[in-house]
Amino acid sequence: MERKFLWETYDENQLRNMNEVNERYKNCLNVGKTERECVTLATKMAQEAGYVDLKDVKEVKPGSKIYTTYNNKTIALFNIGTDPIEDGMNILGAHIDSPRLDIKQNPLYEAQGFSYLDTHYYGGIKKYQWVTIPLAIHGVIVKKDGTVVNVCVGEKEDDPVFTITDLLVHLAQEQMQKTANVVIEGENLDLLVGSVTDNGEDVKERVKSNTMKLLSEMYGIEEEDFLSAELEVVPADKARDLGFDRSMVLAYGQDDKICAWTSLFAMLNVENPTRTSCTLLVDKEEIGSVGASGMHSHFFENMLAEILYLMGKESDIAVRRTLAHSTMLSSDVSAGFDPLFPDKFEAKNSAFLGKGIVFNKFTGSRGKSGSNDANAEYMAKIRKVMDDNNVAFQTAELGKVDVGGGGTIAYIMANYGMEVIDAGLAVLCMHSPAEISSKADVYEAVRAYEAFLRDMK
Repeated sequence: MERKFLWETYDENQLRNMNEVNERYKNCLNVGKTERECVTLATKMAQEAGYVDLKDVKEVKPGSKIYTTYNNKTIALFNIGTDPIEDGMNILGAHIDSPRLDIKQNPLYEAQGFSYLDTHYYGGIKKYQWVTIPLAIHGVIVKKDGTVVNVCVGEKEDDPVFTITDLLVHLAQEQMQKTANVVIEGENLDLLVGSVTDNGEDVKERVKSNTMKLLSEMYGIEEEDFLSAELEVVPADKARDLGFDRSMVLAYGQDDKICAWTSLFAMLNVENPTRTSCTLLVDKEEIGSVGASGMHSHFFENMLAEILYLMGKESDIAVRRTLAHSTMLSSDVSAGFDPLFPDKFEAKNSAFLGKGIVFNKFTGSRGKSGSNDANAEYMAKIRKVMDDNNVAFQTAELGKVDVGGGGTIAYIMANYGMEVIDAGLAVLCMHSPAEISSKADVYEAVRAYEAFLRDMK
């Protein structure tokens, strides 16, 4: 069951379409580095495609295009089909949060002529990868009067950037003996943000004071406003073509924005579906899908109930039937086979860059712990839809059986009784500040998601 690399099969027209899709994709990565920014951009794209905010909708019928957001970090889109919605929906689900560093609530301090912002890392990272690279700050500061101040520093050409220092190699003999997980401690991931002093009278911490004075001038905030802020530290680099042949994309946050944006592209491309289409872009997957904007919350179920109410279906059983009869692709990335670390993979059941979308029948770790494990009947239907639409796909596991593993939102949605399978793209250097994907896979994912939304029965 050897799968061909797509570069062996694409014609000139496919290559042109592939490049157009990837330019859109790279722009989305650059604009949407945080979940809030992703929701803002996705909302704009949905509105341009004719979608209407649920709160402004009075009646829902076939042909209605609806979106709804929650906490500015999660968005759901519905394209109502002609089939009864209680017969189920075709759902794409991906997450828009990515591993990063979060600024703590009491972060600003001074030490030996420098000012720093204290951080707490979010999601699974290799901490040593986050030092000595250019970093940007994105997020919001909310004042007590409710005023929301948007922050984005480090992305424009003339913006300053920030960094986390590391010990010079000349003094690092002891450090170099440490294991990788402690060579940089979590409490040492503090962001260097200033060194100029405030020379006013009666000023004690002069560098900290000057930094706070600059923040006050730029954003009109005081130090206590950090208490109600959500500020994220992310790599300052833009998405770039990788390789002499420009066949790959190097960028931060491709886990899982690569699936989120390709899902959204497909959703906005599908018109007049027979079966209701739905796309979910959610928060908090990297920390267990918890919280009000994570998949464990009832956000999605509540919004579906609102839509059914506007269709004249007020019973709880209508919600349950709709969910139980639905089919879903839980769209999340898969570990791409890396020839530099072949001993961590089992090649014939690995995902490869450039061979199309990846279906993971199960995820979890070791004995499939925490996995959804889709059934064979559903996998057969998926195969038929992909083959009928000439979509290139592959199947994979996440590394060798006893090496590790990972999870997605699939098992959460399966709790409703719907059919779910993990479907994403192969990525190298997953969870690092710069992840690698194949342009061919990005293009093929859009085609796969469109086929699923349009043809899955």
